[in-house]
Amino acid sequence: MRKLIVPALFLLSVVLYSCNGENASNENAEEANEEKFEDTDIGYDSEFAVKAASGGLMEVRLGELALANAGSEAVRDFGRSMIQDHGTANQELQSMAQAKNITLPTVPDNDKLDKINKLAEKKGAEFDEAYIDLMVRDHKEDIELFKDEAGKGKDIDIKGWAASKIPALEHHLQMAESIQDNMKNKK
Repeated sequence: MRKLIVPALFLLSVVLYSCNGENASNENAEEANEEKFEDTDIGYDSEFAVKAASGGLMEVRLGELALANAGSEAVRDFGRSMIQDHGTANQELQSMAQAKNITLPTVPDNDKLDKINKLAEKKGAEFDEAYIDLMVRDHKEDIELFKDEAGKGKDIDIKGWAASKIPALEHHLQMAESIQDNMKNKK
């Protein structure tokens, strides 16, 4: 029974978040920020914040899916780490964004929602492989995004926050690659 409840609650949360009003989407967040920061230096940083928020939301949702759908304990443990670490980072980013009047999305962007929905259909070893492959690719992209912000950002707080998250993202990548290598070795 519990195995049915967790995926059902997850899917319900996706639907509810998708209907969460004016500031729910990345597009709405980006438009709001463009209007607010059109002639300021923080526009670049607000774009980063929107992307980082969308990615963090996806990481948490996929971690929740890993708890429900994974076939291996290593993948479930990795999912728990994603929920904890990206959940904390999401809260930090949200607080910083509020202080700077930056609008963040409340749901992942459409591309990320598609990835979530595709993984939601998988279970066991099929889920494990697809999830870990995505986590390797996604964390490589995240590291580049965060390094770019840390190097080119204009807002000292956002730039510093991005730089402070790079070691954790690199650790997540190492964890995912290790799980991926173990799965390949078992084939």
